[in-house]
Amino acid sequence: MVASEQTIQAGNGANGTNSEVVVAVRGLTKIFKDFWGRSKARAVDNVDFEVRRGEVFGLLGPNGSGKSTTVKMLLGLLNPSKGHIEVFGHSPRHVATKSRIGYLPEESYLYRYLNSYETLDFFGNLFNLPAKERQQRADQLLDMVGLTQTRTRAVGEFSKGMQRRIGLAQALINDPDLVILDEPTAGLDPIGCREVKDLIIALARRGKTVILSSHLLSDVEDVCDRVVIYYGGKIQAMGTLKDLLAKPDSVRLTMPPLPRETMEKVLALIRKDVAEERIRIDTPTQNLESYFLEVVQKARQSAETSGATSGNKVAAYLRGNVEEKPTTEKVLERLTLPAQTPAAAASVVEMVSAPKVDQAKLQALARPAELRPVPAPASKPSVGNEQPAPEPPKPVDLAKANEKLSSLLGKPK
Repeated sequence: MVASEQTIQAGNGANGTNSEVVVAVRGLTKIFKDFWGRSKARAVDNVDFEVRRGEVFGLLGPNGSGKSTTVKMLLGLLNPSKGHIEVFGHSPRHVATKSRIGYLPEESYLYRYLNSYETLDFFGNLFNLPAKERQQRADQLLDMVGLTQTRTRAVGEFSKGMQRRIGLAQALINDPDLVILDEPTAGLDPIGCREVKDLIIALARRGKTVILSSHLLSDVEDVCDRVVIYYGGKIQAMGTLKDLLAKPDSVRLTMPPLPRETMEKVLALIRKDVAEERIRIDTPTQNLESYFLEVVQKARQSAETSGATSGNKVAAYLRGNVEEKPTTEKVLERLTLPAQTPAAAASVVEMVSAPKVDQAKLQALARPAELRPVPAPASKPSVGNEQPAPEPPKPVDLAKANEKLSSLLGKPK
């Protein structure tokens, strides 16, 4: 791909187009030499690309194509033979720049006699994190990767999948702005793979940049915005997945099952313009990952496991902000505020009990009080025409209100 095409396609990250370049590579070349200085292998050959803020960028290619060598040069572990690299506008060897990078190598190099908590505490100390903050982050990360129950076991006793989990946690202990992951799902079970992909998406939404090198193309397809495909040390293809995977010469139609007579009529119309051998009819299927996760989710409700746990949320400090609560919880939270009057609470119960619920009003109740429209003051009755005081509102049953709101909003109770 020519340089002009690379420039046009850059910057379509998870958060939309972003002009901030995090990684810039120009003419990058790495030639390995033997003892006598003779060229032994041209691992990377005149590579150009850019990675922008908030983007998930994939490095793909067969073994020995130059992916790992490129990653090591981005980290400052190898010097390029030719070319130019900038990470956050500095050389990869810039010390302050290194503190903004999190790296998960293909093989986890950990101290086998340290346990999970001690491992994270050790790496947090390398970044000069205060003791209290190291403890908080370690607890959150262990919960996120499902190793809370094994925090006192030595890392040397872990399976490969559990070592990948603790390795991923140590790569995120410094809350990095650039995360480089080399085969992050290797050795993980399908649930762990799904959670790693969810984590990558969450990091990109927060504006962090992720460079992912993997041989599992389905994982790359699920999370990456753009990819480069290496072969022989050169970039053979580059662009967004939408552009690279599109097949403009074919169209797929998906619809509910049709009666036989209707199907024959549709096929008869299609055969007028398309040759019979180019028409394919099949039944859509879900992928194996989705089916596997569905089966395990059902089993989790009735069985226990002594292995790594799953289904945990992304660590709070990595999310960067508080998760949005469902509308049901927010409405009920407003009802229980000390400043909330019994009359207001009763009006909500009356509203959700009506045959037809005004969803706009219900959503408005979920907003903070300072953002709600101010009602017009009630007119004061004139002298001699005083109205009797209204009856006190009935007691509010919050359990019933929660059940009613949950059914109306389609949210879990």
